[in-house]
Amino acid sequence: MEREIITTADGSKTIHIKDWDEQYHSKHGAVQEAYHVFIKKGLDLYKNQELRILEIGFGTGLNAFITLLETEARKLTISYTGVEAYPVSKEEILELDYVKKLEATAHSGEFELLHSVPWNEEVEINNCFSLKKEKKFFDQIENIEDFDLIYFDAFGARVQPELWTVQIFDKMYKSLKQGGVLVTYSAKGSVRRAMQEVGFTVERLPGPPGKREMLRARK
Repeated sequence: MEREIITTADGSKTIHIKDWDEQYHSKHGAVQEAYHVFIKKGLDLYKNQELRILEIGFGTGLNAFITLLETEARKLTISYTGVEAYPVSKEEILELDYVKKLEATAHSGEFELLHSVPWNEEVEINNCFSLKKEKKFFDQIENIEDFDLIYFDAFGARVQPELWTVQIFDKMYKSLKQGGVLVTYSAKGSVRRAMQEVGFTVERLPGPPGKREMLRARK
């Protein structure tokens, strides 16, 4: 499918898939969306602890990089697993230029490591952040009570409804420790009902720019 780099409303870039008219991040602001959904409504629940995070849709690595940048202030030690079936190319990563947008040149080496580490091998990126990228489909996830927090950042249900089913959310539920949390930009009723069907307690929260609501689910 044809892909292009576009600039979103906050000045940060994302990848646009023309055939689907779908983006990797919100066209209303890629960085703003990442901070609102995954940091403010997810990571901010945790401080002064070891934390295991699963990201559904590693994609451009934006969520992982922002999480890495936020670890020290929260005194967290994070083990981060990113699942991705179709890795983004090195050329696209360079063109997105997230290090410059986030004013994080001091961490440029760590950003490069996020994208250059081998797949399916856990690697220490710095003293408080390790990464394991798993190249597989979401329905192949078989973890049991392994994660504290899930960033559910799959392509939207409009274009990939099979990623937002009871079957997938059952896997997410089983992957979380008791009390674990899943956050996602989506607020669709069908998504909320699928989460509830597998046992999640679900709350609607104010959404990022361009979206009225988002969902946070707790085991």
